[in-house]
Amino acid sequence: MPRRPPTDAEPPLLIACALGIERFALRGGGRGGAAGGAGPRVVTLRTGMGPQAAERALTEALSEGSVTERSPVVASGFCAGLAPGMRPGDVVVAEATRGHQAAAPETPCRDNGPLVRALRERGLTVHSGLLCGSDHVVRGAERAALHAAGAVAVDMESAATLRAAQGAGRRPVAAVRVVVDAPEHELVRIGTVRGGISAFRVLRSVLPVFHEWHRSLLLPWR
Repeated sequence: MPRRPPTDAEPPLLIACALGIERFALRGGGRGGAAGGAGPRVVTLRTGMGPQAAERALTEALSEGSVTERSPVVASGFCAGLAPGMRPGDVVVAEATRGHQAAAPETPCRDNGPLVRALRERGLTVHSGLLCGSDHVVRGAERAALHAAGAVAVDMESAATLRAAQGAGRRPVAAVRVVVDAPEHELVRIGTVRGGISAFRVLRSVLPVFHEWHRSLLLPWR
């Protein structure tokens, strides 16, 4: 039977991502797993690709005892930007996420203000708005249609991750993604490798911001 943390312990932060390269960046580029030193513990979960894999992995992690029922959850990794002018390395902080199904409800991210401010203070270009879900790679006309419907970016896991997190109990949730693919910088074009390296460096740099956000939520948790 899995051991559960003491109920009075500070709830660890759960960061969920799909890919191994994203997990590598979000663990500090190989400088260790659980982060934060003497501060709150951080658990980095690789879910696998797609909304079904994300929901399944998140549900299992929240039930097995490595985190608590109060643990904040951040969905992170890479995304495709939808707005003209977005570039690889830009950061998207979701005001809400919405799944890929027709008429899918939105999951609001109510505690994202400190994240936006902290990321901009680091000199990063930050976009905030609706982060839409998909079950496949989005290109061309479909990208434009999602933007016209109000989304600023799209990825395959964030909406499912936050939906599962909220379904398992009331907790702060956030989605912070780094653009690796944008309307003028699609992955199939020359320059993909350079854009990917830029996005990886930015994703690695946001880890301390997650720690700060987590600590701010503990004073007090509401």
